[in-house]
Amino acid sequence: MQIITTTEKLSALCDRLAHHAYITIDTEFLRENTFWPILCLVQIASEDESAIIDPLEKGIDLSPLFELLQNERVLKVFHAGRQDLEIFHHLTGNVPAPLFDTQVAAMVCGFGESVGYDTLVTRVTGKGIDKSSRFTDWSRRPLTDRQLQYAEADVTHLRDVYKYLLKELEKSGRSEWLASEMEILLSPETYFMPPEKAWRKIKARNNKPRFLAILQATAEWREKQAHQQDIPRNRILRDEALLEISANPPRNAEKLSHVRGIGKKFADGKMGKGLLTAIEKGRSLPDDQCPQVPQRTPPPKGLGPMMDLLKVLLKMRCEEEGVAQKLVCNTSDLEKIAANSKADVPALKGWRFELFGKHALALKSGKVAFTVEHNKIRIIDLS
Repeated sequence: MQIITTTEKLSALCDRLAHHAYITIDTEFLRENTFWPILCLVQIASEDESAIIDPLEKGIDLSPLFELLQNERVLKVFHAGRQDLEIFHHLTGNVPAPLFDTQVAAMVCGFGESVGYDTLVTRVTGKGIDKSSRFTDWSRRPLTDRQLQYAEADVTHLRDVYKYLLKELEKSGRSEWLASEMEILLSPETYFMPPEKAWRKIKARNNKPRFLAILQATAEWREKQAHQQDIPRNRILRDEALLEISANPPRNAEKLSHVRGIGKKFADGKMGKGLLTAIEKGRSLPDDQCPQVPQRTPPPKGLGPMMDLLKVLLKMRCEEEGVAQKLVCNTSDLEKIAANSKADVPALKGWRFELFGKHALALKSGKVAFTVEHNKIRIIDLS
């Protein structure tokens, strides 16, 4: 097991890894008390070696690793890599590329929705994974041999999983399906939300424009504070407090201190002053600039039975083709298809159309029907 603790050794490792067609990568991090995740370990492997990089080692420069992650000749393999990719995007401003995510590939290959790594490893290799170090505090040093072995196994098993899934994709001709899903992970917008859009992540039942204007301004203020102080949003102010403020905006520190979760010290201090300024910003926003949330149109009456039929069809087609339903169509899009055969949804485009969309339209137009044979539902072609 290689433990990389110096820039010199890291540079030599990355030079070797750059000559491989692919590498597997995983990270260990903490973010319980910070806004941005703290990178504690990077595990990395090629076909013939594996290593653990210690980013917390004093004096180590991760630039050689970051250069490798941007090397277009080397494929980077992750499992459920969104959080790992978020870390690298935050540290470098770039998303590692090109990418292969084995969790997404597993869904394309029929392993079910959001399959766990240990489950996938067991099904592919027949080997179990030691889970005893799963909740380790990876920021503490020294790490035990058992912890390091646990971390290393994440990328060594990932080699076998990747090779297996790659063969399955090539065999089924579904490589392009995965490529379309990787576009989401490659987009920088996936990993950074502009502060002015932070209000969209808060669940609010009130859709009045003025309420939303104040919520937008106060959520933006909180987001910027969380960034600057590097602490979780709720350590600044909880969502419930923002919703209460937006519904009943206080005009001064005294009234602000009456909001649940906000004490007098907060209200009278610098934070309270900043929050009151944000409230006033939302209050004074011109009516025509206030956020608008489109009112959800109730589905037409009688759509329920068609929705039920489409759900059955979706389940059947996904089981027949061995692909997770989550990748093909969600409930919201099913409703749109039931209401409108020309709905602008992914299920009516590309490979999803071939797998499900065209069958859904055939069902709606009466060209196919269901029957039951030997206690199993079967599709009948009526065209």
